[in-house]
Amino acid sequence: MSLFIKKPLAQLMQTGDSEKGLKRTLGAGNLIALGIGAIIGAGLFVRTAAAAGEAAGPAVVISFIVAAVGCAFAGLCYAEFASMIPVAGSAYTYAYVTMGEFIAWIIGWALVLEYALAAATVSIAWSEYLNNLLGGTIPYQWCHSPMEQSVDGVSGIINLPALLILLILTLILIKGTKESAMVNAIIVFVKVSIVLIFIALGWQFINPDNYTPFLIPENAPGHEAFNRHGWGGVLGGSAIVFFAFIGFDAVSTAAQEAKNPKRDMPIGILGSLIVCTLLYILFSRVLTGIANWEEFKTVGKEASVAYAIQHYMPGYGWLATLISVAILAGFSSVILVMLMGQSRVFYSMANDGLIPKVFAEVHPKFRTPYKSNMILFVFVGLFAAFVPGKVAGDLTSIGTLFAFVMVCAGVWVMRRKNPEAVRPFTTPLVPLVPILGILICSAMIFSLPQETLLAAGGWMILGLVIYFSYSRGNSNLRKLQ
Repeated sequence: MSLFIKKPLAQLMQTGDSEKGLKRTLGAGNLIALGIGAIIGAGLFVRTAAAAGEAAGPAVVISFIVAAVGCAFAGLCYAEFASMIPVAGSAYTYAYVTMGEFIAWIIGWALVLEYALAAATVSIAWSEYLNNLLGGTIPYQWCHSPMEQSVDGVSGIINLPALLILLILTLILIKGTKESAMVNAIIVFVKVSIVLIFIALGWQFINPDNYTPFLIPENAPGHEAFNRHGWGGVLGGSAIVFFAFIGFDAVSTAAQEAKNPKRDMPIGILGSLIVCTLLYILFSRVLTGIANWEEFKTVGKEASVAYAIQHYMPGYGWLATLISVAILAGFSSVILVMLMGQSRVFYSMANDGLIPKVFAEVHPKFRTPYKSNMILFVFVGLFAAFVPGKVAGDLTSIGTLFAFVMVCAGVWVMRRKNPEAVRPFTTPLVPLVPILGILICSAMIFSLPQETLLAAGGWMILGLVIYFSYSRGNSNLRKLQ
């Protein structure tokens, strides 16, 4: 039987309409908040200064626009699929209908890199920022992995704060999607409010001289490479800040819990992208106006936003503390949405028989995939507690970009193979938009470090072993043939 056996769209829609499945509790506002919760994290506070100092200078504003356009191509394709196929699973589910089971499995396996490893990595960063906010009062050995050692020679034992935040957010997810969305909405309100406060207060401290030159000169020391000065630097900066947009696709994993998915899913996906892009542009404009971009290469490299406030906004030291709170809030909502997204992908894969059924068992009262959430806590928690955050590296990004490529390709395939399907939201300019999405995301994949590509290749080989040894023989779709 073919590796590329496809799930009929009608059968998929029946799964999404099951009364025994996930509970539909999310409106358009909840979905936009989920998207913002996943997107705005440390990327806003860290990547902005990094892109300005390393590649784009004050033109990092344009870098954000370029990255947003690249995300928009993928976002438009996600919106069409999410309105057509309002069930859990995101890119995995879309691929099952358009490109077949084998490609769907590969995407589902790649999404583990995006969601599970992202949750683990961000929880480690959450631990670091919490300790920083508390003035380093948590003993080193209890907030670092055994693979890490301090400058004083103290070895880590276990990262307890990372485990704690994972446990709290897992329990919230088990309690219910509505409650999770409510907590996420509160966190989003807090961190967006602080970002707006920084923009409003910081605007009066902008020094116009910091915008000259707007592009990094070709003869600037350390910026000789094409993608580190001029317009090439703007493109290089866009590759850096692109990763600050990762997360909007997690909205699509909640399609089966949306009240009116055909209307609300496109609003949630594209709405969160638009809101975050506007905030990113304003934030980067203010940050590079307050402090000179060259300082972000040296003294202002660490905690760049707090540095700018403390040195160029006299009397607003309290805002630097609020920024730290916003970063913690941002990390928390990112972890929440990533854990939710991974459990929903596993829910769909388990219902298809590709992974054990335990991942699809729904709580009798809360109607959430609670066993999947608990298993994920163990897996992600082990990683967060005993492995350094840098080990994950760019693996999260490569999983995300791969999913983007396949969704863009899937929309194009679906238009050709199933043109009569009902599309409440239609991606414009097909095949141009999907092709541009494929090209931009593929270019970003191949711009990642070679060791990251090799590690991702190893992960995929492990996935193939599991597919051919377990998943293919247990596929529900194959049993019906």
